[in-house]
Amino acid sequence: MAELKIGIVGCAGRMGCMLVRQIARTEGCALVGGTEPAGSDAIGADIGALAGLAAAGVTVGDDAGALFADSDAVLEFTAPAATVEHARLAGQAGTVHVIGTTGLDADQAAALGEAAKGAAIVWAPNMSLGVTLMMRLTERIAAALDDDYDIEIVEIHHRDKADAPSGTALGLGRAAAAGRGVDFDAVAVRGRDGMTGPRRRGAIGMAALRGGDLVGEHTVIFAADGERFELTHRATSREIYARGAVRAALWARGKPAGLYGMADVLGLGD
Repeated sequence: MAELKIGIVGCAGRMGCMLVRQIARTEGCALVGGTEPAGSDAIGADIGALAGLAAAGVTVGDDAGALFADSDAVLEFTAPAATVEHARLAGQAGTVHVIGTTGLDADQAAALGEAAKGAAIVWAPNMSLGVTLMMRLTERIAAALDDDYDIEIVEIHHRDKADAPSGTALGLGRAAAAGRGVDFDAVAVRGRDGMTGPRRRGAIGMAALRGGDLVGEHTVIFAADGERFELTHRATSREIYARGAVRAALWARGKPAGLYGMADVLGLGD
């Protein structure tokens, strides 16, 4: 089978460079392009050199439309508004789009679903294979335990992370709510301050911590009278997200148009 031609939106950023390195070490993949916003100092630079590798003979551009037209799959970890526009381009070109962007609102998420009518789009709040399994376990444990077990989700990330709670924490919260058969938005408590009164039975609490250069840690706590059960995932390198994204691109090759998640990539089904 021919190599999968992969492009990267945001190829000069920290995550973009990690993706470049992952593509270079993955058999069956070829880096064919990358973009940054118009006016970026990275425009015209060699993508491989930016990632600390040997020159790849591929330079950074600013034409996302051309990138989607020239690629079999495009990887993206950027900002919500940009991601929605790029998903539209993916749908028009029929190009696989792997999205690790977090912080999308309901309307933006719906726009991804619309774009996915024309292309296979893999979107996940966290591309880590371990986190994907953690979400599935959270759902199953929540389904097995009743409201006597309070659910709290604690996450901590580096000081520069822009959104809170993290997309992963929200994904874990939704998994817990799905396990209990309740609407997440109706039971979520995203922060507490002041005289809040007793904890509401059935609530799913969330706390976001920020500091240092931590890549990301998430813990789901199931606490009842007399016992506490915890699931924890600690990321020590962003390489896990790049590895998952490239795996998702390879998996999505030839798949019908539609919106997929990392559970689909891992074959976890429903």
